[in-house]
Amino acid sequence: MEPVIVIILLIFLAFTFFSSVRVLPEYERIVVLRLGKYAGTRGPGLTILIPFIETARKTDLRERFLEIPRQTAISKDNTSIDIDFLVYYRLVDPRLAVLEVENVVQASLNIAATTLRAVIGDIELDDVLAKREQINDVLRVKLDEVTERWGVKITRVEIREVEPPPNVREAMNRQMSAERERRATVSRAEGERTAAVMVAEGEKQAAVLRAEGEKQSAILRAEGERQSMLLTQQGRAAGLQALTEQASRMDEKTLMLQYLDTLKALGASASTKYVLPMELTSMASRFAATMAAAVSADANGRVSAEERVKP
Repeated sequence: MEPVIVIILLIFLAFTFFSSVRVLPEYERIVVLRLGKYAGTRGPGLTILIPFIETARKTDLRERFLEIPRQTAISKDNTSIDIDFLVYYRLVDPRLAVLEVENVVQASLNIAATTLRAVIGDIELDDVLAKREQINDVLRVKLDEVTERWGVKITRVEIREVEPPPNVREAMNRQMSAERERRATVSRAEGERTAAVMVAEGEKQAAVLRAEGEKQSAILRAEGERQSMLLTQQGRAAGLQALTEQASRMDEKTLMLQYLDTLKALGASASTKYVLPMELTSMASRFAATMAAAVSADANGRVSAEERVKP
């Protein structure tokens, strides 16, 4: 019997030793109670407890999250809303988390649901749907105020889903459809207005260009007519100048010959009445005088020639 007792005693001592020795990682701490009284917080690393005198509660200092199940809350405008959200937290004081509350996780879960109802009750439905970030901040602050005495720090709150009643959803869908139709109408009207402005602007530009073209055409046409008239007047002036020069070279004999040619042409016509530019007797006397002068000049020319021929 003695060897059996020794073996049992050894097993008991080994179990007691290994249960008294704890190796804690960096993110864990243990709260030690010695005979029921708080004896300190230990860790990380190797920790030895006094068997049968000291007991320990292990805590995790890492950031964790609570998934709050869907809660039904009443908004300020008496609308029932189903909301579920997440609460991120971490322990900052293991002593308070062990000594001040029985189950810190369950307590945090319950206080989160209660706080959610209180916060949503002060907000209207439209703000609940549109201001999630603000609601998250309010929930975080209020939860942190409560859980601070438990050694818990609320780091973040995230609302995942907000679901209003079916009739409210239908009204919201109709409102969204009406809003989309309104925006489509406004966009269409804006497009038509822009198109009309662009068409009017194009017509204006076309009219300006057309008027500019007509103006340039009229200017070019007037310039051409002016050049044509100038050239015509220059031609007439040149003709008159040439005629004047030719007329200045004519003597009385030449004029008489012109008169005779004219009378000859008149005599050859079938007319019985003639209108002469001067008196016929005056013209005859002038013609006779001219012929006499021509005969005299011819005779004098011959005498002079004979005198030059004589030795």
